[in-house]
Amino acid sequence: MTFEELTHARYSLRKFSDRPVEAEKLELILRAAQSAPTAHNAQPQRILVLRSAEARERALRCTPFHFGEPVLLVVSCDETASWHREVDAKAHGQIDAAIATTQMMLQAADIGLGTTYIGVFDPAALKREFPAELEGLTPIALLPLGYPAEGAHPSKLHSDRKPLAELVQYL
Repeated sequence: MTFEELTHARYSLRKFSDRPVEAEKLELILRAAQSAPTAHNAQPQRILVLRSAEARERALRCTPFHFGEPVLLVVSCDETASWHREVDAKAHGQIDAAIATTQMMLQAADIGLGTTYIGVFDPAALKREFPAELEGLTPIALLPLGYPAEGAHPSKLHSDRKPLAELVQYL
């Protein structure tokens, strides 16, 4: 599959199989985050891999969105990893972590796994659930990960796209 085909085929998976994600596939996805571009190579992204039912349940108490995924990634940023104190370190760290999340989503799709980006959650509650693991970090996303369940499909709106002329302006 070409990159163009991948970007059009990838969709937010909301119905996961209970099939476990193989360790080598999970590592490949995590390496995609590791190789993501970051400002001045600061690499502020930090990822919690929640595989146990108990850990996923704790995290899912912090969001209304539940999809039955076998793995849940909590993507955070370490704002102290900023490369320059005069710029908005918080914004840079969060943007860099979001780029790493996007790379994980695309890598997952490339190897037959699905994800959906969950940005609606209570960060303070998540930090209370995982105080040691998230100390000094800012959670930016939850990323459910796994194989599509039987009958899973993109939403009806998946292929509805605004015209490029509405999104782009040439000067």
